[in-house]
Amino acid sequence: MTDKDELIQPDRGQDAISIQLVDTDGFDDWAKKLSGPQRNALAAQKFTGKGYQTAIVPDGDNWFAVGGVANPDDLSSWCMAKLAATLPAGTYRLASGTPGPALFGWLTAQYRFDRYRSRDEDSPVEGSRVLLTKDAATIPAVMAEAEATMLVRDLVNTPAEDMGPEALEAEANRLAKQFSAHLTVTRGDALEKGFPMVHAVGRAAARSHAPRLIELEWGKADAPRIAIVGKGVCFDSGGLDIKPTSGMALMKKDMGGAAHALALASLVMERNLPVRLHLLIPAVENAIAGNAFRPGDVLKSRKGLTVEVTNTDAEGRLVLGDALTKASEDGAELILDFATLTGAARVALGPDLPGLFAREDATADALLAAGDATDDPCWRLPLHDGYRDMLKSDIADMVNSASGGFAGATTAALFLDRFVGDKIDWVHLDTFAWRPAAKPGRSKGGAALGLRAAWGMLEKRYRG
Repeated sequence: MTDKDELIQPDRGQDAISIQLVDTDGFDDWAKKLSGPQRNALAAQKFTGKGYQTAIVPDGDNWFAVGGVANPDDLSSWCMAKLAATLPAGTYRLASGTPGPALFGWLTAQYRFDRYRSRDEDSPVEGSRVLLTKDAATIPAVMAEAEATMLVRDLVNTPAEDMGPEALEAEANRLAKQFSAHLTVTRGDALEKGFPMVHAVGRAAARSHAPRLIELEWGKADAPRIAIVGKGVCFDSGGLDIKPTSGMALMKKDMGGAAHALALASLVMERNLPVRLHLLIPAVENAIAGNAFRPGDVLKSRKGLTVEVTNTDAEGRLVLGDALTKASEDGAELILDFATLTGAARVALGPDLPGLFAREDATADALLAAGDATDDPCWRLPLHDGYRDMLKSDIADMVNSASGGFAGATTAALFLDRFVGDKIDWVHLDTFAWRPAAKPGRSKGGAALGLRAAWGMLEKRYRG
């Protein structure tokens, strides 16, 4: 995409094209102030002030832009995103007020994933749309959130051959170098002793996609310790319980939890949050080979619990179990994990809403409030103790997948809960990491869902 540093700039009185915002209720009164030719131009473009409508209005030898919004006095992240995607290249400013939260959508609307596209030499290069703001102090924070959001999109959109475990490690290494963090990686057969479930799930992959447990630590040693964990299943065939073709089509996105974790960690470090950060990513490919783990196998875990494999396609919770155990051992007061974990969450909530599970009501409430404040809503689902019996095994401490199909998102969360240390504040976000259809500011494909909510909660909790 276009360099983000060019897309929003402080307003120092430089030349810019005016943008006026209007809603349907105020449209008639606003239009009465225009000339006949200007009203005709709006009519020709069928502009009535509805949300996301855009128009260009002649103004002597010049012109101005107009956008339809729900409420000109209460802007959202997305209300100017359609303008950012459709206006001609140039520099713009609001006729009145400041963009506020709409700066974020202005940036993300201009995201393009073009890694694999060839460009005809004769085709024009699309220019950027720059938005000025008098509230220059907000620019660094908005830039950081937009950059983190687009990092999730880039990572999830990249095909599995180019986004295997080694690529996730490379991304973590890039962040470690950028922010002077410490990176530790346990790879291949070395996982068998310390992270046996990560090893079991990933051992069937090709050597170039060998499994690994990626850990990054940053911040002052005496700061409150938080852990961010992300499911890094870089491609999920389903294992020996193989998925059908339709179920495998989007499985490049099964590392979406890791993408969210990397992006949230980048925000923590970029914005210098006063915490001791521990990022953990179990990165694997759930492949099929002669040494793949099997239905009926009993796996040892880092925590010492044994797990009977009732479904090799419920592998994400296995690798997360070992990572959550490690995060708990190292003394985190708060653990957040992100995972594209269950289809059950999508059946219940659809693609837009991450399912939120939390041990502490106050933490869940804070995260939900932060999501509402940043146009990144989540929905809380229950950690219902009565369903723990569904994970009982006849031969091991637990099964990895409950039979019967009931409460699939909850039983998956309850599985993870067994691997989180006692009395640790823990949040699990079952996110889709994908947008099936584009919306203003939100492109089709990889999507950051729950990222801004989690960041907003962390920032308020640790910065106040």
